[in-house]
Amino acid sequence: MDVSARKPFWLKRGLPTDGRSSALRSMIRDRALYTVCSEAHCPNRWECFSRGTATFLLLGPNCTRNCTFCSVDNSPVCPPDLDEPRRIADTAAQMGLSFFVVTMVTRDDLPDGGAGHIVGTVKAIREKCPGAGLELLISDLGGNWDALAAVLESQPDVINHNLETCPRLYAQVRPQAEYQRSLELLKRSGACAPRVITKSGLMLGMGETKQEVLSVLDDLREAGCLLLTLGQYLAPSMEHHSVFRYVTPEEFKEFQSEAIERGFAGVASAPLVRSSYMAEGLYRTALHRFYSGQTACRPKGRG
Repeated sequence: MDVSARKPFWLKRGLPTDGRSSALRSMIRDRALYTVCSEAHCPNRWECFSRGTATFLLLGPNCTRNCTFCSVDNSPVCPPDLDEPRRIADTAAQMGLSFFVVTMVTRDDLPDGGAGHIVGTVKAIREKCPGAGLELLISDLGGNWDALAAVLESQPDVINHNLETCPRLYAQVRPQAEYQRSLELLKRSGACAPRVITKSGLMLGMGETKQEVLSVLDDLREAGCLLLTLGQYLAPSMEHHSVFRYVTPEEFKEFQSEAIERGFAGVASAPLVRSSYMAEGLYRTALHRFYSGQTACRPKGRG
């Protein structure tokens, strides 16, 4: 069932004032870089651009998988651009932010899933932006745990890997992914690098039930996941997975309460929330709760 033609009022928003948007988009374009904001048609991209923020997309604009929810192109991929880490670091330094989010397309064609390229980018950003926080939103790396270990050794502040939906819908939504493999990635991340905070997210309104969402939250907590994002799925086109229903803002608040009760240290749950939206605020909220003793789920090795 596709209800996308009847989009509710809470998903409609005006464009923000230009702010820093034009300059930032020109900088990214001139340096031949990509953002997931643009490639995935994020509904928040104009707001973020106007604030001078963006989420860098590594390894080109094309993905090797065919997830039915995603608008990122799956045309044939190109070899990794070896100069991309330097250009991203230079751009990050010019942006002058205190926290950056870097994500990637899935590259099943690469033996390490692109892990080496990620590590090189982290190193370049650390050199250009010492002291800045860094969140990595990564693929499942094809279940290559040695590649995951290399990424963790680069010491990001947050490792984010989205489950996206409940196990029952994986065959429809993420046909080349595996629910248990994604959970294992989060579990291994917490065990191998306890100083790195783990994060995941779900899109709601794809046909899942409330109980299925709560079951996924339980699985995430059992895997040690500490940060959570929940947002409304919006189909990029008629060819993508249909929108089953629009989850109300009140329901998102209920899910947020359920997540906090389960021990998540930071939760962003609202219709227009996306995995990297206001990422620094969510990270800082989690740290505040750790250090103030508001949660029993303190990260090992912190505080």
